[in-house]
Amino acid sequence: MPIENLGHEHEFEPQYGLPERLPPNEYLVWQGSPDVGMLATSAFHIRKLAIYFVGLAVLCVWLAVQKGADVMGLVDAVKWVLPLGIITLLTVWWLAYMTARTTVYTITNRRVVLRVGIVLTVTFNLPLPQIASADIRKLDDGFGDITLALKGADRIAWIHLWPSVRAWRIRKPEPTLRAIPDAQAVAAKLRDAWTHNTGMAANATTEQGNSTRGVPGFQVSPT
Repeated sequence: MPIENLGHEHEFEPQYGLPERLPPNEYLVWQGSPDVGMLATSAFHIRKLAIYFVGLAVLCVWLAVQKGADVMGLVDAVKWVLPLGIITLLTVWWLAYMTARTTVYTITNRRVVLRVGIVLTVTFNLPLPQIASADIRKLDDGFGDITLALKGADRIAWIHLWPSVRAWRIRKPEPTLRAIPDAQAVAAKLRDAWTHNTGMAANATTEQGNSTRGVPGFQVSPT
């Protein structure tokens, strides 16, 4: 079964997160969506943006103080920085919220399905035998990203997957289940489904700092 782009489904889903109902020989292993706060922090870098605007405001105030500005002068120094920062952070949070609300990740005993897209909803079907490896990037509080490296020459455009894609892997994009809760347990379910589907044993994993890296073949590893 090849990797498929199963098109757009704006108005109707026969089964939540899926473009059609599962056949009798296929069943759900796990289904979930990104956490809004964790997605905003890890994918949209909202914390770094907040630090940037706070630093910019402090710099403006410091320059005004150096010039001997009074209270009104200090207010005037940040009158454009603070509104711009607030608008930017609210926009980024809204994007993270809408992304989390419209994204559904599904693992069955036969495939991984990614339903992504705020305006145009697109579903990508990734058969388990086409998955070469899975990497886990551990985030705070048990959350994590699970990145899927695919076999063969099939590829999905990076822009079509974003932000459900590994950063900077443009030439051969790697679909990613972003900011999901209890990521280690989800990775174990994915590994078991892959093993049962392919009839091959998954490689053992080892812990390395914040990631678990396996060896060639199917593996579960954070980066």
